[in-house]
Amino acid sequence: MTTASPNILVVEDDRETRSLIAKYLRNNACNVTTANDGSEMTRAMADHRVDLLILDVMLPGEDGLSLCRKVRAESQVPIIMLTARGEDVDRILGLEMGADDYLAKPFNPRELLARINAVLRRQAAAQTFSAISGATALTFQGWRIDFRLRELRNPAGARVAMTSAEFDLLRAFCERPGRVLSRDSLLDLTQGRNAGSFERSIDVLVSRIRRKIEPDPQDATLIKTVRSGGYMFTPAVEAITVPINGLS
Repeated sequence: MTTASPNILVVEDDRETRSLIAKYLRNNACNVTTANDGSEMTRAMADHRVDLLILDVMLPGEDGLSLCRKVRAESQVPIIMLTARGEDVDRILGLEMGADDYLAKPFNPRELLARINAVLRRQAAAQTFSAISGATALTFQGWRIDFRLRELRNPAGARVAMTSAEFDLLRAFCERPGRVLSRDSLLDLTQGRNAGSFERSIDVLVSRIRRKIEPDPQDATLIKTVRSGGYMFTPAVEAITVPINGLS
């Protein structure tokens, strides 16, 4: 799983299906709460933290589509819809109501687990990007990059000299950790399409940055080259709070 023991709420009126889903997910490191209908779902969400909601479309009383719309109006909790009907119209309606994914019955529990993992990964990535994109400074493996002061400091706290182009490229990497970034996209993010901008300039800048931040520039681990893809910044990145005077 992408997070340790995520809390999953399964809303399914068929007892056998509900039990099978709950058992499989519990056997795969999930904390599972179950509900038979919308009323039980509401109580469960009030009593427990829910990291992901599995919601059947065909429920007694208020149906899953209506419940999905209500949940989405109040919460960004990820939702996976389940239904015995595999028609496109149901899938489209579920997604329009705010569902993150949709799975038609019958399904393999392994596929459900894979979709849960994928949805949780997307949510975690979105939350990370949201925190990073609004930050004035970031840290990775002890390094600190300060956007206001436009400076980079190594784990010992010493300032590392960088050109403006090097700083802008490192910032682009830090704001998008774990993503393969093509040379074209890096040009757009840093230099734009100005006269004289060309893909080779990205390679030159990456080489310069590696000499400054990599333990072994000849065997880069922080900025990896992705064959036929571009580059990927591998460290975990966190936003940090920088005091007004810029001192740590």
